[in-house]
Amino acid sequence: MTLKNMTTTSTQRFALALTLGAALAASLSACVPLVVGGAAVVGVGMVATDRRSSGAQLDDQGIELRAAARVRDIANDQMYVSVTSYNRQVLLTGAVGSDADRRRVEEEVGRIANVRSVVNELTVGSSSTFQDRSNDLYITGKVKASLLDAKDIFANSFKVVTERGVVYLMGIATRRETDRATEIARGVSGVVKVVRMVEVVSEADLAASQAANQAAAQRGGTGPAPVISATPSAPSSSSSSRVPLPPMDPLPPAGSSATPPSNGVTTSPVR
Repeated sequence: MTLKNMTTTSTQRFALALTLGAALAASLSACVPLVVGGAAVVGVGMVATDRRSSGAQLDDQGIELRAAARVRDIANDQMYVSVTSYNRQVLLTGAVGSDADRRRVEEEVGRIANVRSVVNELTVGSSSTFQDRSNDLYITGKVKASLLDAKDIFANSFKVVTERGVVYLMGIATRRETDRATEIARGVSGVVKVVRMVEVVSEADLAASQAANQAAAQRGGTGPAPVISATPSAPSSSSSSRVPLPPMDPLPPAGSSATPPSNGVTTSPVR
């Protein structure tokens, strides 16, 4: 390994350690009823290598912060909710006390500007324990490290969220990358199931989108990137940073011909 590669690897692992440390401080406090998934400030290098447009990244931060405020307004002692937004698609994980609370959280988050879809993975019952959350953070770190170690995948294509051993992969990636990331995550000890919430794009569409995002970054603006698919896009909102995007192209579970659930989420159980 060259000195340059060693330096890059060390930097990546140091950044990962800082991220996990911040997440640990935020999520292990017993009095915090809600966790925001990705609204922390990130470095310029991370923004530049993110496959979302800069406008989408800003929207995701805003969505998570607004969702935190909305959920706090309706929170009760039986509610522990984690909100993660990626490319304006929101994942809700955690636990609530009733089906009514579950529906109410989804409705409140769904009304936030720029949210194009909500995947509600909240369970009804007791919230995760300190040990559960510690284990989930450990699994998330292991999955991220495994993605970084892989030589045939771009780790920053995916956001990793873990809830009680279930790993959620969010991102913009090709089918090959998504299948490979799923394979890697399923091989991590402690992972119960992998849920894929990935917008699958072709190699050509990905290259075109990345080129447009890089050009916008060089101009210092947050202008719109081209639509990454010919699929009809959702109606645009009033936000100038909103990028019209197609609905997700869900992946069927490996070796299965089953029809994907209506919420666009597909699962890949550990075998």
